Amino acid sequence: MTSEAAPKYTVPGITAKDAGTMISLLQQRLHALNDLHLTLKHVHWNVVGPHFIAVHEMLDPQVDRVRAMADDVAERMATLGGVAHGTPGALVAERSWQDYSVGRADAIAHLGALDLVYTGVIGDLRAAVKEVGAVDAATEDLLIGQLRDLEQFQWFVRAHLETSGGTLATADASTELDAARSSAR
Repeated sequence: MTSEAAPKYTVPGITAKDAGTMISLLQQRLHALNDLHLTLKHVHWNVVGPHFIAVHEMLDPQVDRVRAMADDVAERMATLGGVAHGTPGALVAERSWQDYSVGRADAIAHLGALDLVYTGVIGDLRAAVKEVGAVDAATEDLLIGQLRDLEQFQWFVRAHLETSGGTLATADASTELDAARSSAR
């Protein structure tokens, strides 16, 4: 469901119109999570350098959790009476961000780029939490749990990029490539 068209049925206590709005919002979360899990696997496969094994092994649990998050979002959409579109074509056609831009690279460069990826995903998720909070506590609770996990994953990434003084190597980066370059210095 790519528009805010109301489903034919939904859960008790929520109007079909509100459910349609939440389904549309959840569809974007589903796209973001599917994209994120693929991006994390891309990094997992293309990371090199002295921090290879630490980053390579750090990412698999993140991939697994993000895939589970996507499943939870898709099932919530179905519960609300919607259809979860999880195909690659739907993701590419409906996403509002560009594809991950770093190929084979040093672990720290990838982590710099991932920091920006997580910042975008988390920012969009926070906005979604605000929007659904006024309508449905169950959907809000689902998204808040995911927010906690994603923020922790970003912390894991940032721990590699932070100086002992608390400065992030990616502080001034505005693109993934800029973040990768500034992190690798």
